[in-house]
Amino acid sequence: MNSPIKISLSWSGGKDSAFALWHLLQDERYEVQRLHTTFGESTRRVGMHGITEELIEKQASSLGLPLDKIYYPASGDNQEYEKAINFYLDELTEMGIQHLGYGDIFLEDLRAYRDKNLTSRGFRAVFPLWKKPTDELARDFIDAGFRTVICAADADLVQKERVGRDFDLKFIESLPASADPCGENGEFHSFCYAGPIFTEPVAISVGKIVGQSYDIPLANGEKGRKSFWFAEVSASC
Repeated sequence: MNSPIKISLSWSGGKDSAFALWHLLQDERYEVQRLHTTFGESTRRVGMHGITEELIEKQASSLGLPLDKIYYPASGDNQEYEKAINFYLDELTEMGIQHLGYGDIFLEDLRAYRDKNLTSRGFRAVFPLWKKPTDELARDFIDAGFRTVICAADADLVQKERVGRDFDLKFIESLPASADPCGENGEFHSFCYAGPIFTEPVAISVGKIVGQSYDIPLANGEKGRKSFWFAEVSASC
């Protein structure tokens, strides 16, 4: 029997990366050796999730896996981001790891981007959730015993009172028909704090819900505004 393939899993702290890890841990072909998370260099938070570095560290501790941190500048320059990733790939090469895992489900452009960049460096991407029906994935995730809180959401699609609460059947049923039940198009983001992959739950508290707006590019080349809700999620003793 061949040795299992060593993997570093891209870890956002949300439900999709948690469910991807759960699937990989049950697959004898793979051995997840590390997690890696990208943080804003100045914010020390996970992108649109808004989750702090401290909470990601607590997740990794409960998962019993080493956490590698990748920092990118506030400018959002994609070249700087790719530079940071390439430094990390150099580190993985020294560890004998040539595969990276992702929780992506159906975004073809994103997968093509990952595949292209990794292949150019001699790496391969693994997508354990790829093309699985998202309505089934959402319910399977809940049925498996995972607990996750909605930490950020598109204000046009998710009601403010739903943010800061658990991802459950009531939340799924509250989504408009245009929204993906797993939030694969960026409708919402989550923080997973308990489930079968954790040795113990990550103790959290949820504070107030705040709104923020951002400039976004429009098809005509102009800029528009998009609003999001963010829950102030913090570690509790």
